[in-house]
Amino acid sequence: MLTAQQRTLIKATVPLLETGGEALTRHFYKLMFNEYPEVRPLFNQAHQASGAQQHALANGILMYAKHVDRLEALGPLVAQVVNKHVSLQILPEHYPIVGTCLLRAIREVLGEEIATDEILAAWGEAYGMLANVLIEAEEEQYAANAEAPGGWRGARNFRVTRKVRESEEIISFYFEPEDGGPVLAHQPGQYICLLLEVDGEQVRRNYSLSARGNGVDYRISVKREAGGRVSTHLHDNVQIGDRIALFAPAGEFVLRNSFRPLALITAGVGITPAVAMLEAARESGRPIYFIHCARHGGVQAFREWVDAQVAAHPALKRFFCYSEPRPQDNGDATGLLTRDHLAQWLPNDRDLDAYFLGPKPFMAQVKKHLNELGVPGAQCHYEFFGPASALDA
Repeated sequence: MLTAQQRTLIKATVPLLETGGEALTRHFYKLMFNEYPEVRPLFNQAHQASGAQQHALANGILMYAKHVDRLEALGPLVAQVVNKHVSLQILPEHYPIVGTCLLRAIREVLGEEIATDEILAAWGEAYGMLANVLIEAEEEQYAANAEAPGGWRGARNFRVTRKVRESEEIISFYFEPEDGGPVLAHQPGQYICLLLEVDGEQVRRNYSLSARGNGVDYRISVKREAGGRVSTHLHDNVQIGDRIALFAPAGEFVLRNSFRPLALITAGVGITPAVAMLEAARESGRPIYFIHCARHGGVQAFREWVDAQVAAHPALKRFFCYSEPRPQDNGDATGLLTRDHLAQWLPNDRDLDAYFLGPKPFMAQVKKHLNELGVPGAQCHYEFFGPASALDA
């Protein structure tokens, strides 16, 4: 348990974390990967190379230091971390590795004059307290997944049963369990983690589930990313009949029960969880506004499927916006999605639920537009593809 003095010492490090947090986290990851290479598969090395993971961790440490005396102020951050950890199968034995490397990084980056024994002891106690909170929450979720109908703990072997091209860039993969049993019916908006071997190295990747849970199989829809090592492997090398281990679905970005109108606003491959949400919501009778942005029709996935849903469900309206349309594309707008587009396409009564997903700049603009249009902030929901960070900067 943290003492009052230890809380004071931790909060005193906030100015240092505000200016040097990313230097600290860069050194932390270097230490950990060099001395504990077994944890490398738990981290997306592309996010390491871009600096996104270091930035996200620095922000998380800073927020924890600021709110160490009232963790409830962290809001949804803890739930996001727990779900990401569960999806990747972070286990109790991983926490001492992180703690050891974090304390060493604090000492080596800040120096002994600043990172005194008292400071390190305070941070060690604070890390242990947070680790216990996360371990307990993660175990609850692991146990719930194992006990649920069709659920399991750890890795479970699946077979690729279908591979369907959805656009010039996106392919859907269908997975059925090798043991022939049922599968956990995930919530719309959740993701699943694939355990893969790429070029002789184990990697783990989360992908949004792009179909409503049916208890039988799972579908993900993967965009081939330029230079994307794992997406290229999936597109080029994974074939029907291949065995792939999956961890149970996770994620807190899920469709909530509501009678309010629903807006699903996406760009690019961000459409994948919105398709599952649309499937789940279409029978509710609530008005649904499906807004999707793409460069052009050739790279847009699920257009025909969405149009078929519109034809079958009068409460559903759809709008497509193309930034680089081809002559044959028949969209509702060209260029980037603007506030005027949303004002025209959304209902006049802004008391609605909005879910949006896509590249970070797109989500930042959508969040800003919705706020300016008067959609309540508590009714706006989004998730990051990679490490979590703020949209307001």
